[in-house]
Amino acid sequence: MSVKDAVREGRDGVLIDIEVTPGTKTVKVPSGYNPWRKRIEVRLTREAQKGKANQQLIRELSGILGIKENDVTIISGHTAHKKTVCIREMNLEQVNNLMESLID
Repeated sequence: MSVKDAVREGRDGVLIDIEVTPGTKTVKVPSGYNPWRKRIEVRLTREAQKGKANQQLIRELSGILGIKENDVTIISGHTAHKKTVCIREMNLEQVNNLMESLID
């Protein structure tokens, strides 16, 4: 499954369009790809209260990408399920390849 529609080059880094489901029983980053919305799906255990789910998203993405948390920034959708995240210190091909390899 190609995630190329959800991952693109941005001015400050690689942008990833994500759809978050907070408050699930297990964490799964990424949990799938929605071809209609063109977003990578993510399941988080933290609730969407006081930025806890956003913090978990940043921590999980930095962990799977092998970069510092400071290199992952939510640039839109701070209070929404649909978010865009900027990844620094990686190029478009690296992010595409890693995301595609992780999606079932």
